Amino acid sequence: MSNSLEANSTVEPSLTIFKDRSEYIDQSGNKTVFEEGAVNKETKETLSLIKRKLEHGYLVEIIKDQKNNPHPLGLSEQCAQNIIALVDAVTSEVGRALIGITVMQMTIKAICPTQSIRLHKGGSGNGTNFSWRKGISMRTLDKAFITPALRKYNLLKLNADGFMMTRSLAENYPYTPLYKAAIRGGKPEWMAIVEDLESGNLNGADGLKFLISILLNRSDEFEEKSAKCILLADKFKAAKRTPQEYFKLIQNYINGSDYSARLFEIAIHAAYQSLSELGYIDGYLKPLSQMRSANKKHGNIGDIEILLHKQGMLIDEAWDAKFGKYDLREEIEELADKLQSHPECKLAGFITNTEIDISENMKRRIDEISSFFDCEIRIYSFKQWFDHLLVVLEDVSIDFCEKWFQILAECLCQKRRTLAPIDEPCEQWIDDLIAIIS
Repeated sequence: MSNSLEANSTVEPSLTIFKDRSEYIDQSGNKTVFEEGAVNKETKETLSLIKRKLEHGYLVEIIKDQKNNPHPLGLSEQCAQNIIALVDAVTSEVGRALIGITVMQMTIKAICPTQSIRLHKGGSGNGTNFSWRKGISMRTLDKAFITPALRKYNLLKLNADGFMMTRSLAENYPYTPLYKAAIRGGKPEWMAIVEDLESGNLNGADGLKFLISILLNRSDEFEEKSAKCILLADKFKAAKRTPQEYFKLIQNYINGSDYSARLFEIAIHAAYQSLSELGYIDGYLKPLSQMRSANKKHGNIGDIEILLHKQGMLIDEAWDAKFGKYDLREEIEELADKLQSHPECKLAGFITNTEIDISENMKRRIDEISSFFDCEIRIYSFKQWFDHLLVVLEDVSIDFCEKWFQILAECLCQKRRTLAPIDEPCEQWIDDLIAIIS
């Protein structure tokens, strides 16, 4: 049970241990009481539900789905960065247990959002074994379901006995920011994730899918496929293709994807990386934005943005990649709203995968917006955009296409995370590209 001691205040967090309970007060003054003793009936039923779901393949199905379906995930940028940092902290020596327990805690919250993930022990409370009345035996869930799934899909190198055998995770204290056990790896990020899950700031299912995606993109199997893909891409380039052949291949690849809209954005951004490396961009290419439903492009104009300064948000040129859109009237009005925050922008446009029929009314509206903001507005189909680039590039068009294709492959293979931090699962995209160029 919990209550707030003082609304809208900041206090020093504390954990007080009593004979039969612990009381945790967070920085907002919210007090949570963790009672010790035999697990109550409600928690037993919750544990049974979690076990049934896992026995029927809940976690395995999420892993399979994320493996095959690169789609956007609904979590905030800060939550995403905590998860990425947690994974980044893993080495051959430390950090794996924290990944394992986070997978389990997210799974628990995904199945039963009301179950506390701070309380990792639950039992008879007979005096021999410690137990919380609302706690569940995480060691049991780990050994039976979590570690076997992570090992089966090579997502994490773990001992078969499970990560909960780690002594530092077994102390008889709730998992709060005041948990004192010496845990190596991304402990601060793990604690932040636990807080977000408990507060509802992070949805368990969304967090789990995102974490699984990151693990999939860094697995040994993924690395093997990435190496094969890049090798095949090098061989493909060696055949000296024409610019039209490169364009047709990339176009067909995008159109054949199960998630074409995101791949279209990645491909266009890869093209601008190529232009930047060839010296055809006067400014600084901003890294590729993530597609997260809870993070709708804060202050952005488009998917591809050329900044006036390396640090900052002054945008000189912006392009939005639109896949499957036949009417851009709403997007034109949204662009007008965005330009109000970016009067410095001199060129903004849309690149669509299909031809767009621009009515006279739309032309007039585009002219009005362009004149008012002193910003040139262009609309290109994918083919028109490519043909325009060939004219601009002249004698280096082959160099551009070869580099574009290579960069696209490297982005999907997680080799360009500074400019293309793609967090959706990329394995299916790589499989599809390998099939096309083999």
